[in-house]
Amino acid sequence: MQVERLTKRCSCILALSSLGVLLFTPIHVDFSRFFHISPLLTKFEGTVLDFSQMKQMKMKMFFVLGAFLLLWSKLSLALDYPNKPITIVVGFSAGGSSDVIARIVAEKLSQGLGQPVVVENRAGVGSIVGATYVSHAKPDGYTLLMGASGPMVFNHALYSKLPYAVQDFTPISLICTFPLLLLTSSSQPFKTVDDLIGFSKKNPDKVNYSASSSAFQLVTELLNKKFGTRFAHIPYKGSNDSVTALISNDVTMTLVDAGAASPALQSSRAKVLAVSSSERLAEMPTVPTLSELGVDLRVSFWTGLLAPAGTPKDIVKRIHEEMVKVLVNPDVKRKFANLFVIPASSTPEELSKQINSEISLWKEVALENHIKAD
Repeated sequence: MQVERLTKRCSCILALSSLGVLLFTPIHVDFSRFFHISPLLTKFEGTVLDFSQMKQMKMKMFFVLGAFLLLWSKLSLALDYPNKPITIVVGFSAGGSSDVIARIVAEKLSQGLGQPVVVENRAGVGSIVGATYVSHAKPDGYTLLMGASGPMVFNHALYSKLPYAVQDFTPISLICTFPLLLLTSSSQPFKTVDDLIGFSKKNPDKVNYSASSSAFQLVTELLNKKFGTRFAHIPYKGSNDSVTALISNDVTMTLVDAGAASPALQSSRAKVLAVSSSERLAEMPTVPTLSELGVDLRVSFWTGLLAPAGTPKDIVKRIHEEMVKVLVNPDVKRKFANLFVIPASSTPEELSKQINSEISLWKEVALENHIKAD
């Protein structure tokens, strides 16, 4: 790898040096031997040469040199990358799932890149603070964002105005997905999704659901539409609060990530009727997916790695290559499994396409259900 970089660097230096020689080596020609000089124009074998055109040509050559120098500066940056510590910004508080995932990834990424990778928490306002910070960072590959679907997708559907845009970021790779579980209390008589739907249609004024954020609310409202039901929204501050309300029979159902549901499931105070992912979970092989049950809904929250827009492609490629290695590491897989998240890499193009398609989907759901965060 080092030899390849050195070879590229030497080739670029040689090319630029040759260009410099062509531009700055003076060429002396005795035009009096060939030209009858007039004040503005000279003639050579019937061809008219305008010295102003020659001046313009020289200016263009200087612009070409400037472009080459700019290209060289970016290439030099990519060839040297990384030569100092890298920061991964997390838009949530320390100790949360996003923070833990970032630290698992940072440890292995540091080993692959040969430089320290540190995690910096910039929490606040649904991760808007962290995302905004990275969107304004220098695009040199040394400040990255651990971007969850909340700030990268749902915020765009819920807020009328944000201090950052999709175009402010360069996607690098998906990191993991968070399938959602459809839960009911173990004390409820529902054994299947059909039981739940049947009860809700007979008792439309008695059914409701808990949601800890507008993102969970959007997904559940889409589920309402697919079910043809009218579960009423009851807001809670966190996913743990949503599950507590469920097992206390304050709400009929909830959609939460597996990590938040785990304690209630292990104590048999809640039961899973279905998962929202496209495939069954390895940890819950007997639990069907919603799509298996005829419900056209395949949703998972996710976390990805992004850089500021304008980050050189060679740097993005380098980080992406290391991320792919990190996500197949057995130790990372084991730690992710303990968090009930699924390792999932992607190309930068695939993540970009996913972000844009999901924003379109959830904007439509938010508009239909008059859901806003501001």
